[in-house]
Amino acid sequence: MRRLWIGLTYAVFALLIVVPLVKIATGSLEDGVSGLLDALLRPEALHALMMTGIIVVFVTLINTVFGVMLAIYLVRAAWLHPRIKGLLNSIVDLPYAVSPVIGGLMIVLLVGPDTALGALLEGAGIKIVYALPGMVIATLFVTFPLMVREVMPVLQEIGSQQEEAATMLGAYSWYTFWKVTWPSIRWGVIYGVVLTVARTLGEFGAVLVVSGNIMNLTQTATTLVYQDVENFNVLAANGVALVLAAFSVGLLLLMEWAKKRKEVH
Repeated sequence: MRRLWIGLTYAVFALLIVVPLVKIATGSLEDGVSGLLDALLRPEALHALMMTGIIVVFVTLINTVFGVMLAIYLVRAAWLHPRIKGLLNSIVDLPYAVSPVIGGLMIVLLVGPDTALGALLEGAGIKIVYALPGMVIATLFVTFPLMVREVMPVLQEIGSQQEEAATMLGAYSWYTFWKVTWPSIRWGVIYGVVLTVARTLGEFGAVLVVSGNIMNLTQTATTLVYQDVENFNVLAANGVALVLAAFSVGLLLLMEWAKKRKEVH
């Protein structure tokens, strides 16, 4: 019975992950390497990949800074009332419970061009929805829990004794963070960064709602894949999807390698 369950587990894994990846790879190479290059070097593909890269950079930087700060506050801040901490914990997990499409819709309803706030911002020359800022905000909504949930368990495990000792010896808060806290949480931060990048690369629903999917303006790699499939350009869709899948898988393999390095040291 045990072997049967193990075999079924491997079969499900292959069916849900391995087979689709192989199909994407073979589909992108139906016309050979030249066909794959043609799909990737289209102006719309280059722009979509560039937009995806820009969003990855912004989202990763913001998530890292504010995710680490929030994790420290939720674990270390004695001045926060337990009920407030519980509320903040619930809000952090909100993107897990809400569809990304709903998250994107909330942004449109808050700062869309038909809202008072959106009109005020556009009057000041700041466009949120159907522009890069809205796409970044939508992706932040989806990915924000990743960094917090990677760092919080590490902070809880190491305790606060060393930080309190450094403070009692007269160390400033920033010095205590860089010399005491950071060495203990850096691997958690690295894992959070990897997961954030991988999730950002694959985000579709929220970005589709707030971007409008305008070619050569607000189109990301995932929304371009969606458009290619809608237009029955499956070869081109497979090519872009292969790049995204290869990058994400490479990041996750790098994370596993880093975990093994950490265990060795």
